[in-house]
Amino acid sequence: QVQLAESGGGSVQPGGSLRLSCSTSLGPYSRCQMGWFRQAPGKNREGVASIDRDGKTTYTDSVKGRFSISRDSAQNMLYLQMNSLKPEDSAMYYCGVARKYLACAVLDLRDSTSVGHWGQGTQVSVSS
Repeated sequence: QVQLAESGGGSVQPGGSLRLSCSTSLGPYSRCQMGWFRQAPGKNREGVASIDRDGKTTYTDSVKGRFSISRDSAQNMLYLQMNSLKPEDSAMYYCGVARKYLACAVLDLRDSTSVGHWGQGTQVSVSS
């Protein structure tokens, strides 16, 4: 059974930092591409960052240079280091693994349906 659980969210002032963690139990999908998405109230879920099994990363333009995604496969963990946070970064953040049917899929930051499993989310609020 695939399980993901996010933690590390909270409230910070603009310019602050947070590190999100995602504890995973991925079974046969442990080598699939993983990523972070976020969803603000009234908006669609948007991709933030992804990482493949070889450590190759992609980021949406708005977080480049500020956020860093990483994974520790030995510990079954996914991370998102967020620096220089802005109010517009406020959202519920979700980790996910790209799976379709019984195989790994390609995670597309523009398409949340490319994610086969989601965690429950962790809230990030950035305000002064």
